[in-house]
Amino acid sequence: MGDKIALVEAGGTKFIVGVGDTSRQIHARTRIETTRPEDTIPAAVEWLRARGGDYAAVGIASFGPLDLDRASPTWGRITRTAKPHWSGADIAGPFARAFGCAVAIDTDVNGAALAEWRWGAGQGAATVLYLTVGTGIGGGAVVGGRLIHGLSHPEMGHIRMPRHPADADFPGHCPFHGDCLEGLAAGPSIIARWGVSLSDLSADHPAHDIIAWYLAQASQTFRAVLDPARIILGGGVMSTPGLLDRVRAHVGRLWGGYFPGNPDDIIVPPALGPDTGLLGALALVR
Repeated sequence: MGDKIALVEAGGTKFIVGVGDTSRQIHARTRIETTRPEDTIPAAVEWLRARGGDYAAVGIASFGPLDLDRASPTWGRITRTAKPHWSGADIAGPFARAFGCAVAIDTDVNGAALAEWRWGAGQGAATVLYLTVGTGIGGGAVVGGRLIHGLSHPEMGHIRMPRHPADADFPGHCPFHGDCLEGLAAGPSIIARWGVSLSDLSADHPAHDIIAWYLAQASQTFRAVLDPARIILGGGVMSTPGLLDRVRAHVGRLWGGYFPGNPDDIIVPPALGPDTGLLGALALVR
């Protein structure tokens, strides 16, 4: 067994908190509902403290946006988010103070991208993009073994999108940008249009093709910019039966023989299953 590591997958709906080690074993975990930061974060700290508290490091893969500038006085905090009560919330600080050890923090999608590159569907690829499609849409990319950062971190869910001809009247559901990718294809945007989640609609409902078309357009954009060897599509919306195949079919038509490679080989599901979030936190520590 390697060094004991505290692991936090901080999501907008739930926190998954675990205890792992550097040999990639997860020894315990729990789920804590995401309510207010003053309730959720102390509950996570106390659960970890009850498991001994002698941690070599803490890894946090969190929803965002996040301040990741270590020189900033607000490093490790959520910045402006649509999640009520969480704008400005300090994610990293309480864990650092509680356990007196190093804290590694990044976005949940960056953590997932790094974990899938290291241990999952992106193994052996020089460039990997991970896109999660769920309550929101976010993306992370590993290029040459390193996560992409700039002033902060990528916000791939907020790229501007062309409009599907059968979806032109929907204004979009993103409170910041309206009809960005997240505003058109994330879970809440699907419910806003059709009243239920994508998986609850009949297989012949036009929503399936509309959402696949948007995700294919996004995949085309990311392919043109980053040329990833793997585009890994995860998140709750992607669990809809047949959606991945629809995305691949649209992508094949969009690429039109210009980009090399088979969409079936490049656009793939995650390989790490339900442990992706905690392993993402562990990958950030490593």
